[in-house]
Amino acid sequence: MHSRNSYTGKRRVYAGMFGDTISVDSNPNSSPEGCRFSVSDPTTFGCWRLENPEEMVYNAIKNGYRRFDSACDYGNEEATGRGIKRAINEGISTRDDLYITSKLWNTYHKPEHVSLALKKSLDDLGGLDYVDEYLIHFPICMEYVPFEKKYPPEWCNLKGKMVVLEHDINTTWKAMEALVKAGMARRIGLSNFNCQHIRQILSVAMIRPSALQIECHPHLSQAKLIRFARSHGMNVSVFSPMGATSYVSLDMATPKDVLFENAVIATLAKQYEKSPAQIMLRWAVQRNTIPISKSSSDSRMVENRSLFDFYLAKQEMDMIDSLNVNRRYNDPGAFCEAAFGTFCPIYE
Repeated sequence: MHSRNSYTGKRRVYAGMFGDTISVDSNPNSSPEGCRFSVSDPTTFGCWRLENPEEMVYNAIKNGYRRFDSACDYGNEEATGRGIKRAINEGISTRDDLYITSKLWNTYHKPEHVSLALKKSLDDLGGLDYVDEYLIHFPICMEYVPFEKKYPPEWCNLKGKMVVLEHDINTTWKAMEALVKAGMARRIGLSNFNCQHIRQILSVAMIRPSALQIECHPHLSQAKLIRFARSHGMNVSVFSPMGATSYVSLDMATPKDVLFENAVIATLAKQYEKSPAQIMLRWAVQRNTIPISKSSSDSRMVENRSLFDFYLAKQEMDMIDSLNVNRRYNDPGAFCEAAFGTFCPIYE
């Protein structure tokens, strides 16, 4: 529709938000541009705190999801793997159809533990040969906990203490690069890193990080960090795209923080005849980020993927942007001290 036309009705938008298909460059010394890949449907199913991981992952694949965000620390990779394997065995998808992310936990940052950690995740995820993306979960190195003693290790050692170690994370990154060369991970990246953390990795990277995963929602828009990461060729995926919802039951947020009944979100939902969740997920997509969501309901799974038949105008995007209050819910600098008696800020 030409800009001079006065059409104000609903628009159906099918064009991809993330550019044309770009084949992944197999050269590990390639530029960040060579690491980019097409994301024609960015909707991603998150595996954190699933009530019934096997069934929910299986149903998510049945309902069209092809991107899955997992991690050792979620404690459910075996069940996630069973759901994936079941869907593949039934011919609902192939392995090549799926894009599976997992993450290196804090206790495995020493170079000698990195490949062992990924091998464990691969075995748990249904005996996969590789993950499509492997991320360093946090820029925090903690005391090693042997697999056979406690898995997942969570935030404490065998004595119930959270012990943070001094460690050069660049050595962890070099071990991550070895995973790509060994064919265990197609791409490697970062999670919960800030700009300076990213600069540190870039200072030594022969294989540059292809992805950054961060908490991001209308209460925490992270515009500068997203801009910085994308300027260095990184795709940005966002967890908790609807804000406080997952954190109220953990006493990390209050019902007042929940965005579903926010006046701006509710007004736009009514205007577009969409759910508040769809409005927030669409906001994330239009910012060229990859939103991670989850649901146990088939109808909500479908709804959370139905984001491409409407388009938020610039002023509407600006209205949602204005809700930013830099409110972070997943902050080790807050919950580690409260839960484990260890002060561990990473964003300040």
